[in-house]
Amino acid sequence: MEFESVIGLEIHAQISTKSKMFCRCDNDSFGKPPNINVCPVCMGFPGQLPVTNEEAVEKGIMTALALNCEVLEYCKFDRKNYFYPDSPKGFQISQFDEPLSINGYVAVEIYDKEGKVERKFRVEITRLHLEDDAGKLTHVKNGSLVDFNRAGTPLMEIVSEPDMRSAREAGSYAREIQKILRYIGSSEADMEKGMMRFDASVSIRPKGEKKLYARAEIKNLNSFKALENAIDYEIKRQIDLWETGKPLNGLTTVGWDDELQKTYFMREKEESDDYRYFPEPDIPPIHIDKKMIENIKEEIPELPNIKKKKYLEKYGLNEDDARILSGDLKLAQYFEEVVGKCNNPKKAVSFINTILMKHLKEELIDVDEQKVSSDMMAELINLVGDGEISNNLAKGEIFEEMYKTGKSPKKIIEEKGFKQVSDTGKIEEICKKVISKNKKTVEDIRKGKDKAFGFLVGQVMKEMKGQANPEIVNETLRKML
Repeated sequence: MEFESVIGLEIHAQISTKSKMFCRCDNDSFGKPPNINVCPVCMGFPGQLPVTNEEAVEKGIMTALALNCEVLEYCKFDRKNYFYPDSPKGFQISQFDEPLSINGYVAVEIYDKEGKVERKFRVEITRLHLEDDAGKLTHVKNGSLVDFNRAGTPLMEIVSEPDMRSAREAGSYAREIQKILRYIGSSEADMEKGMMRFDASVSIRPKGEKKLYARAEIKNLNSFKALENAIDYEIKRQIDLWETGKPLNGLTTVGWDDELQKTYFMREKEESDDYRYFPEPDIPPIHIDKKMIENIKEEIPELPNIKKKKYLEKYGLNEDDARILSGDLKLAQYFEEVVGKCNNPKKAVSFINTILMKHLKEELIDVDEQKVSSDMMAELINLVGDGEISNNLAKGEIFEEMYKTGKSPKKIIEEKGFKQVSDTGKIEEICKKVISKNKKTVEDIRKGKDKAFGFLVGQVMKEMKGQANPEIVNETLRKML
């Protein structure tokens, strides 16, 4: 029997605000000593009254709009009752039957190994709602330690429909959500800091059937790799159960063991009745007027899929380059600034996606953390276009010096005497010298071996320390031969 997997994701993303969701505690607790970033409100002390963070609501609305959701004019918070050691209140403040937004969608692309679009699909979004986070448990040999610094931080929960059919599709969808969150600035979505986590619901069914069968929810996946590996394992596990006559019965919650690369049983999955939801009595409902929605909509920047389309159609880039540049907002902004100053998109891509990206990947830094400004990069490209320096020299010694020191290309050229030589007399002299030294290569060229000509050009450039005008070198050598 052939099986089909059915996958839905709940994505929890920490909202980028200065303070927590319902109190004034600092929202940035990463790397701080345990249990110092807390107050009576986020610790759930009796008699304390939460106050909703307005910026968190605004960024939630912006995200909902970017995900094509319908923002509801009226929403409220609810108490989700469950006991867990890192939840100091004994309940979570979340949204249940009247959330911030509903009915959205995201268009997703899957790429092959060469960076080309292999397939496109669409994931429907059930809802985006707001809530506060729990603390963090660290399990040690003789027990568990709890840190409440993260308790009360503002979260968005983005709930998808079960529209994905493979771990690869789920990973591509999750990456698209991360890109959008970072583009609009609603979340840093840094998984190493716990700012983005996934719960994946996985079930299988005989291929061709439309019925949904019992599912397992994999909790708290904190990387794309863990997400895809856990889903792949769970699909295989459920198929094995089905084929042995013991398919899943009811809803279960499982965890993921990254060391063993397998899921493990945690508990029977709770339904909404188990959480005993009721309206949060200490927080008034929120009314969002249409004017506020329109104002926030105007603040949404150009999204990655729009940028990619622009790079393909307006700038004439190839699919792979457009995907890389549009995938990171800071890199996209840098590229557009360079193009605006040099008016040469393809040359800008040639410098940014090769030599600059190589350094960024080696050092694991963002484009705004290095010394070559967009002005300097555009100046370097213009100097090549004006024939002041050769392309090889620009991409080699000059760029390396720029990256290392932060000096402008003109200053480096002046200091090191790198100005391109276009003196035909000097170039002819070196060409004669190279031809006389490489008689066998000259014979090969006359026999039609084109690669041999490139060797001669390289020798001339070597003699002139990369400063000769390559067009004049090519022309002079051809005339002499």
